[in-house]
Amino acid sequence: MFANKFAALLTVLVAAASAVSAAPTDVISPPVTSPKAGDVWQVGSTQNVTWDTSAIPAGTNQTGLILLGHIVGDSEDEHLDTKHPLAVNFPITAGFATVEVPEVAPRDDYVVVLFGDSGNTSPKFTITD
Repeated sequence: MFANKFAALLTVLVAAASAVSAAPTDVISPPVTSPKAGDVWQVGSTQNVTWDTSAIPAGTNQTGLILLGHIVGDSEDEHLDTKHPLAVNFPITAGFATVEVPEVAPRDDYVVVLFGDSGNTSPKFTITD
């Protein structure tokens, strides 16, 4: 009986190890290059969010998502507006997405977060009305 349980457990562990080794190991994590720290965006204006594509493997066909958020003080909470994405379904390999700055309260601690298969946050920037 112990041998049967051990054999079953061994089979499950081997299958799990095979699944992990077959999983993709490259995480696409392109750094956001714009907006930059200190940039000022005007509500209603059109802006380009850009990122570095130099480390994206050839043949990558991932779609992206860009969200607006803000970071208060030294907090790590990005307060992301998930209900109103700035851009959706664009190719990560493009290196940019054009967005319209939404009507939001003026503040100097906004960030954009680029999602592909991981998220990258821009430096803080300002939105004015």
